[in-house]
Amino acid sequence: MNKDAKIYIAGHTGLVGGAITRYLKKSGYTNLITRELDELDLTNQKDANNFFEKEKPEYVFLAAAKVGGIGANSTYPADFIYINTMIGFNVINAAYKSGVKKLINLGSSCIYPKLAPQPMKEEYLLSDYLEPTNEAYAIAKISVIKLCSYYNQQYGTDFLSVMPTNLYGPGDNYDPEGSHVLPALIRKFHEAKTTGKDRVTLWGDGSPRREFLYSEDLARALVMLMQNTDCKDLSNPSGDFVNIGSGKDQTIRELAEKIRDIVYEDVPDRTCVIEWDASKPNGTPQKLLDISRITALGFIPEIELSEGIKLSYNDYLKNIPDFIPI
Repeated sequence: MNKDAKIYIAGHTGLVGGAITRYLKKSGYTNLITRELDELDLTNQKDANNFFEKEKPEYVFLAAAKVGGIGANSTYPADFIYINTMIGFNVINAAYKSGVKKLINLGSSCIYPKLAPQPMKEEYLLSDYLEPTNEAYAIAKISVIKLCSYYNQQYGTDFLSVMPTNLYGPGDNYDPEGSHVLPALIRKFHEAKTTGKDRVTLWGDGSPRREFLYSEDLARALVMLMQNTDCKDLSNPSGDFVNIGSGKDQTIRELAEKIRDIVYEDVPDRTCVIEWDASKPNGTPQKLLDISRITALGFIPEIELSEGIKLSYNDYLKNIPDFIPI
C-alpha cells in the first residue's frame, strides 16, 4: 500500500474509522477518501455502486456500522440486523465490481457463541447459539464475514475480516441510548461527580468479564494487516478473519471501580457508591479473545487499560456531548 494509494475509510466519523483516519494521516498516507453520512447512504445499493464506480478506491477499510450496547441492541434488533447487513453487502459487492485491491471488514467479538470456551478462537464461530441480547447484530456481522470469504473463494478477491474485542478511545459514543459499557460508565460517573450524586446504579450484577482494546491500537493493527497480510494468510475453517484484542479481561465490577476512581481522582475527599440492578441482563458471561494469530503476525497492544481510560476521559471532557443527563 503506497503512501499515495487511494484509500476509502467507510465510517470515518466513528470510533474505529476516526482512529484509522488519524493513524493513516500520521503515517504519511495522503489520498484518503471519506464521505459524511448525509453524502452517501451505504444501505442504498445504487448509491454505493455509483460511489465506488466514480471514486475507484484501491483499498477499503469497512468500519461503517450501527453499534450500541445491550439496551440499544435489545430495543432496535430490526435496525441492527438490517442496517449492518445492507452496509456490509453493498460495500463488499461494490468493492468487487469496481476492482478494489484489498478490503478489511470490521466485525465484532459478539459473533461468537454465548458460552464459547475462553479465550475464544476463530474456529469457534457458529459452533453454538448466540447471546440473545445482541443476536441481530451478530448475525449481520457473521453474514458479512462469510460474504467476504465467499467472494475470495469465488472471485479471487482479497477481502479480510477482523474481529476486534470491545473498543474505546477518542471520539467514542457517550449517548446513553446507544453507547457501550466503558464510555457509558465514564459519563455516568462524571455526571454523578458534577451533580453531587453519591451513588450510581448499573445494570446486572457486575460479574461478566470483558476485554478492552484502545482504538488507536486497533488502527495500528489494521494498517499492519492491510500492508502485510493477504486473506490466504488468515484462512481458517470459519473464514478469512482474525481476532484482535488485548488478551486481558476483567469483571464489569472491576472496570466500574477503575473508571470511578479515575473520574474522582481530582476530588480525593469524595467518592461514589456503586449499586447493581440484578434485574437487568448481564449479557454474555465472558468475552475474551484468543489473540495468538494476530500476535504471531507481529501485533502487540501498547496502551494499558488504565492509561486508555484516562486518555478517553480527557477526550470526553474536551467534547462533553450536549445530552440530557443519565
